[in-house]
Amino acid sequence: MASHLCLAAAASTVAGWPVFRGNPALTGVAPCALPAKLALLWTFKSGGPVKSSAVIGGGRVFIGSNDGKVHALDFSSGREAWAFSAGSAVEAPPLLAGGSVFAGTLDGAFYGIDAASGRQLWKCVTDGKIMGSANLAPSADGAARIVVGSYDFKLHCLDAASGQAVWTFETGNYINGCCAVANGQIVFGGCDALVHVVSADKGSKIKEIDAGAYIAASAALDGNRAYVGHYDNEFLCVDLADGKVVWRYHDLDFPYMSSAAVTAERVVFGGQDKVLHCVDRAAGKSLWKFATRGRIESSPVVAGSKVVFGSDDGTLYVVSLEEGKELWSYEIGQAVASSPAVADEKIVIGSDDGSVYCFGQKVE
Repeated sequence: MASHLCLAAAASTVAGWPVFRGNPALTGVAPCALPAKLALLWTFKSGGPVKSSAVIGGGRVFIGSNDGKVHALDFSSGREAWAFSAGSAVEAPPLLAGGSVFAGTLDGAFYGIDAASGRQLWKCVTDGKIMGSANLAPSADGAARIVVGSYDFKLHCLDAASGQAVWTFETGNYINGCCAVANGQIVFGGCDALVHVVSADKGSKIKEIDAGAYIAASAALDGNRAYVGHYDNEFLCVDLADGKVVWRYHDLDFPYMSSAAVTAERVVFGGQDKVLHCVDRAAGKSLWKFATRGRIESSPVVAGSKVVFGSDDGTLYVVSLEEGKELWSYEIGQAVASSPAVADEKIVIGSDDGSVYCFGQKVE
């Protein structure tokens, strides 16, 4: 297995999208812009709804499906390189790092898979379903570690090479989302209504902040602040150093299950109210709203001056970051709960229709 340095390099590759939301801090900002004109480049049909989100690297797309498999696809053509049978639905996005793919299932199994061949490297079993992606966990000794939450109320830290447990951190309820990692800290929300701040090296509690309601989404980190919505119809900015909520955004009485994209000045997130919201990062004041015809559980991605996201109305949208005006859309037809992965000026996203779609500039 590759060293910790190789894992870190894989997670920060400019051309790729190796982890859910694009980077370990989960900010949802792409390393590239999108072309002026988008076209459908290819589709891949799996055997079940694709609620998982893709990761991209090494010329391949890796994505889970409710058909119980992790699929490796050629990024250029969409042709399948291999399919790994996980034994249960894979709704969590995979993690790509150090030549391996890491993925969890709804029956609580978590796998290390060789990215080149699809061969199983190891299997770890938790006592609850895994809904969120894994992330990298830096350690003081440079060991390659990954962290993943489970419905067994625990955050599991595993050795990346062997899958052996390094430490576990127990919470008071389900862990649904991916945990964000930055500055040696792991930050995540849970159904215990707390934002947890944990030492990446030791798994010890640093802080917990009362969010007021249970959290299903993944938090995004920037500096000492975390941005996350909860089930009691609010979106929060939390100061991790002070352990306090800096601002709360409330519009209509609908939960926020979508994870946020965070830029230098703006925070963008979807809601069960069928609206994509953009707020001022400093104060949480609304800058614009974009209405769709379905709930938005897909987490938006900012790519240059554009925002791309899916909706349960069966449409993939691109809107302007500045004003929230629709720039382009593609009607898939069935719900898009999958979140976009953006790399090399292309968008990859799954749909409940069982297909994976890739959009980009068509070469004439």
